[in-house]
Amino acid sequence: MKSPIILALDTPQLDVAKRWVDCTQESIGAYKLGLEFFLTHGSEGVKQIQAVSDVDIFLDLKLHDIPNTVGKAALQVASLSPKFLTVHAAGGQAMIKSAVISCPDVAITAVTVLTSLSENDVQEIGFKGNSLESAVDLARLAVQAGAKAIVCSPLEISAISEVIPQHVRIITPGVRPSDETLNDDQNRVMTPKQAIDRGAHYVVIGRPITRFWETGADAMRDRARTLVEELS
Repeated sequence: MKSPIILALDTPQLDVAKRWVDCTQESIGAYKLGLEFFLTHGSEGVKQIQAVSDVDIFLDLKLHDIPNTVGKAALQVASLSPKFLTVHAAGGQAMIKSAVISCPDVAITAVTVLTSLSENDVQEIGFKGNSLESAVDLARLAVQAGAKAIVCSPLEISAISEVIPQHVRIITPGVRPSDETLNDDQNRVMTPKQAIDRGAHYVVIGRPITRFWETGADAMRDRARTLVEELS
């Protein structure tokens, strides 16, 4: 398997994103392009990232609408052939299935409970269970609808692994290397190594790698290499 690290290219600057790919590709399994990037650069921006070195793309659009709309939206990006395309599991089976039908060669990836949400947030939103119970229920529903990958917090990996088939990939954001402090919008976190040991197939990492760009390409390359070595 390629590196289990998915690097979040959280920058609206296309040229910077391309440089990040160029200096880390030997240590990265896929690259996450989110809503900000896609709204700024569209499909052409995705193609330019792929052209750097034919890299795998985690297209993190978190589609969530009525089934017909999500199906048509997914169809618009199918030609980009991302490895993963995210939808919200809370959209329901019909919505997820519509995306699956539109992108049969893409791993439709269902986001369960956002890692930014605390237990209080989960209750305020109206989930009937706590974050763990809700994530497990959503993962089970999504797989039944044809999702090939699940996004969950590290705290839900073990429980979700028990209710989904082994071929379904588990991707987890909300990981922080042990030498990083928590100062952003993630609430339910653990280290990348802990997440992999619990059964995650991929971990999404952003600032703990990209912040080294401020020092230079070599520093960012070394940081990515060090983190992937820690997961070996």
